[in-house]
Amino acid sequence: MTSSPRPVPDILLYMSDPTDPTEIYDPEELLPEPLPLDPMPLVTAWFNQAIERQHQPNPNAVTLATIDPTGLPSARVVLCKQIEPDPACFVFYTNKQSRKSRALAENPNAALVFHWDHAERQIRVEGPVTHTSDAESDEYFASRAVESRIGAWASDQSEPIDSREDLILKVGATLAKLGVQFDDPDAIIPRPPHWGGYRLWARRIECWICAPGRIHERARW
Repeated sequence: MTSSPRPVPDILLYMSDPTDPTEIYDPEELLPEPLPLDPMPLVTAWFNQAIERQHQPNPNAVTLATIDPTGLPSARVVLCKQIEPDPACFVFYTNKQSRKSRALAENPNAALVFHWDHAERQIRVEGPVTHTSDAESDEYFASRAVESRIGAWASDQSEPIDSREDLILKVGATLAKLGVQFDDPDAIIPRPPHWGGYRLWARRIECWICAPGRIHERARW
């Protein structure tokens, strides 16, 4: 009786010399060595590459985690609209009456996680959060699609509603109140007072790269 050959572990398939594990790690795909004193050039490079390559519908999607007044954590996905390298901060926009905004009003500290599965990269950011200026919020709001601006007025984010029909009726009432239509790209719609931007100032940044055999690269600043 002959036995079947043992399967070769995937990790060995990367090696021309199975006795030398260093061969499975491509320096071009790992973190720079030595590590830079400032992580932001690397962070912005990864972010820009994700935007340019468009391997996923929303490459600027980021998980935002907050803590409510009772100490309970909550996480959701938002869109990072801007990264500023010096001083390091990350900008997102939302309804200021939402659950996350109420949590930030009580505890203005948060965490962000970018994860680009196709690139096998992840960035974690932690730090205090402040509001953007009204001028910044106005400028970004004006750049949004008409339907998104109308939605900002019509939606009471995080609040219960009886039915979707009620929400649609509220959208219609909002259109009438503002005197605009969905198909009017030139519609002038002011920013709602309850909607605006937040800036998370990086106190800690961690960059992570997947590597074979779960011998991942991780650096924290």
